[in-house]
Parts: sequence; C-alpha cells; structure tokens
Amino acid sequence: MSRRLRLFLAGALLAAAPGCGLTSGSPMVDDVEPGSIGKGRPLEGAELTVTSKEFTEQLILGAIMGIAFQAAGAEVVDRTGIQGSVGSREAVVNGEADAGFEYTGTAWITYQGNSRPVPDPRKQWEVVRDADVRNGVTWLAPSRLNNTYALAMSQANYEKYRTRTLSEVAELSKSDPGAVTLCVEGEFANRADGLPGMEKAYGMDIPARDVTQMDTGIIYTQTAKGACTYGEVFTTDGRIKSMNLVVMEDDRKFFPNYNAAPTVNTETFEKWPAIAEVLAPVTAKLDNTVAQDLNARVDVDGEDPHQVALDWMVEEGFVKEG
Repeated sequence: MSRRLRLFLAGALLAAAPGCGLTSGSPMVDDVEPGSIGKGRPLEGAELTVTSKEFTEQLILGAIMGIAFQAAGAEVVDRTGIQGSVGSREAVVNGEADAGFEYTGTAWITYQGNSRPVPDPRKQWEVVRDADVRNGVTWLAPSRLNNTYALAMSQANYEKYRTRTLSEVAELSKSDPGAVTLCVEGEFANRADGLPGMEKAYGMDIPARDVTQMDTGIIYTQTAKGACTYGEVFTTDGRIKSMNLVVMEDDRKFFPNYNAAPTVNTETFEKWPAIAEVLAPVTAKLDNTVAQDLNARVDVDGEDPHQVALDWMVEEGFVKEG
C-alpha cells in the first residue's frame, strides 16, 4: 500500500472515530524573536494552534509555521503529527486547529474529489483555493516545494544510460527494452495516476516481468544498488540526495502537482490577516532542494524535526534566537 493511500485511510478512520478530535497539544516555547519576518510582532495577542500530518516533511513544515508565528508574537499550541491526511485537514476545517501546510494535489484529488490533476502548478493551486472557500479554508501563496511522484536512478545507471526525462526513459524502453526495469510500490503499479497512466502518457510498454513491487524504503536502497534501473520516489525525499539518485523530469507533466502551501481556518485568517505576510517569505524559500536537505537531516542523520526547522529558520535569518 502506498504512503499516500496509507495516510488517507488512517486519517479517514481517525475522522470517523466517535468523539474524535484534537485532544492533546503542548505550547511551542522556542525562544525566538523577529528576524526578517515578524517585525512589529503583528500577531501579538493571538493564540494559534498549528497542525500537520505525521511524516517527516510535515513535522518540519509544522514546526516552521509555529516558529514563524511565535516570532511574530503569537502564543502557539503544537498539534503537529496527526495521523493521516484527513485528521489534520479536518482540524483546520472545523477550527480545532488554525493552520497547517497542505499539498495542492492532496486537496484537489483526495479532499475535493477530482480525478484529473491540473498540469499547471499555479492553476492547480488556484482551483483548490477557490473550491475551499466554501469549506472555510483559506489557501495562502504556494511554495515551489512539490512532493510528487518521480522515477529516479543510481549515479552508475545514469552514467550508463544518460536519461534525464521520462520521455528519454520511454525512448530507452523501445531501443533497449531490457534496460528499463522498475522498482515500485504495489499501489503505484496499478493506479491510473501511477505506472499505467505514466506508460500511456509516455508511450511506454514495460513488461510485467521487468516491474518489481516492494515497500517504499526498500525501493530507495534497491535503486541505489542498481538492482532496478529506475525506482519510484517522492521528489522531496531526503534519501534522493543522500543516495545520490538522479531524478527523471516529468517533461509531459503527467504526475499531479503536490505543492505545499499554508492553509488557514478562514475565521482565524479574518481575525489575524497578518498571518499571510508572516508566512509569505518563508513559503517562498521552500523548494525541493531545501526539503530534501531538511528531510535528510531527520531521516538520514537522525535529528529532531523541530530542531531542524528552528536551525533553518535561524540560518535563513527569518528569526533570531533570544
């Protein structure tokens, strides 16, 4: 089962549980002051609850948001690490939490029930933003961080085959069929927006014998070892950099855009509109390279997600330690 499906199902079960809600949380107590953000402390007097999903990147993004709010003068409750997508999403919708980073593709497909992604990332954000008005959720400007699907290969295989785009992978599958072997999750292997759709979009026809299904973590190690020529990866995963994998460009824009953007409960935003100006410079700095570096510090080096977020905020000059 894929990571995205596991998160959705876990969240759905959580949301369906009787009396379910965010019943725990602790204050964020980082000793931070305004740097390039939060000057004049425009959120002084605000009491804001920040939420996130439970995987590494979300924990880091939730901490980044909370630290930004603290520097701007707010008292912040940390309710990051909610199991599944639906749990953290519903917390923002119903006001149990005030804000959290969400992904445009997740909202468009999982929450808003659409089957076909919007190829242009800005337009994808716009349609999600507009559709969520009725749900009481305000979407702020998106980042370039796009945590979507991709194929990647080891450095050794890259030196051998020199493909950089999925179109070139398709060409290789025709000129040298045995060269293209895949390591993928079972979900990706069977979904229309996974391998079957990718093959159709790029004109590939990869024999079943050349596709091996395995768990996510194993895919990265097997791809790095060269056991398969290409492995299914998530584009912001820290293991891409640590294992020196080469990611193929989705040059026909088949895979959905999963750009991270701040989502805010609309009532909260109407009361504290300065949230937008506080978060905008931080969001603008987030891209796949930044995400890979920060995620690797947790998943590869074993550091604490909150400390990683704080270090980055200080290094970038967004906040100062008190």
